[in-house]
Amino acid sequence: MISETNFTNPLFGRILTAMVTPFNKNGDVDYELAIKLSNYLFENGSDGIVLCGTTGESPTLSWSEQHDLFTAVKGSLDSSCKVIVGTGSNSTSEAVEATRKAYESGADGALVVVPYYNKPPQEGLYIHFSSIANSAKDLPLMLYNIPGRTGCNLLPNTVKKLMDFSNILSIKAASGRIEEVTELRAACGPELFIYSGDDSLLLPMMSVGAVGVVSVASHLVGTQLREMIFFFLNGEISKALEIHEKLQPLFKGLFETTNPIPVKAALELLGWKVGSPRNPLTPLNKEQKENLSKIIKNLSL
Repeated sequence: MISETNFTNPLFGRILTAMVTPFNKNGDVDYELAIKLSNYLFENGSDGIVLCGTTGESPTLSWSEQHDLFTAVKGSLDSSCKVIVGTGSNSTSEAVEATRKAYESGADGALVVVPYYNKPPQEGLYIHFSSIANSAKDLPLMLYNIPGRTGCNLLPNTVKKLMDFSNILSIKAASGRIEEVTELRAACGPELFIYSGDDSLLLPMMSVGAVGVVSVASHLVGTQLREMIFFFLNGEISKALEIHEKLQPLFKGLFETTNPIPVKAALELLGWKVGSPRNPLTPLNKEQKENLSKIIKNLSL
């Protein structure tokens, strides 16, 4: 239906699950469960796994925990499953070091978030990301724009300048604005692989040029999301829209409060003992959990 090479052959595949980090009763990372969950996700719709992102609670993981988590998961998965590691930081030197280590450890890509809290100007963002790109020149990078969490917006013209680096190839667009895709394509052309950062916006974003999604809901409905994308790519828009609308309550329920609180609760409801989030995040409250349970039952998950 759409002939552009990047759209038909996306860099990391269509569905990348931003995987939760399982914790045991003591609050330590449960590496064995992470292995089981990542393989389950790959077998149920995911083309790749994103570790140590927002959903993976990267702010409360130590660098050593992040490295050990990547080593455990990457070593257990089929080689066709891409493993992308969150290596971003609001400290350029930390992000450079983490990205270089991910490359040396065999990651398939790195997710690098816009620096948070210190709110650099666009020039500072360019220096930050160019330093990361130079630190691991053969590692594909996915920029991560999520101004609602970082307090800073990476503008399309800055992304265009950054595409001079051969390993800056993609972006997770999580501003919550469909227009972001159009603005990025206008500035950068079809060479940039744009991934929706919101499950609820996947279908509308694909209609204007996104190639896939970095997903939270794929923990639960990976095969359904794959079906929706298949129908869209094959021109069966009404069928894709039917799935999009059917899944909206789940998309909304998974963000009723701060991610990953709801998705961890949903996994627990389905038998995955991934544990509670680390402080300062708190478990889902009773009312929200009951609502989420109803959504899951209505979808027959």
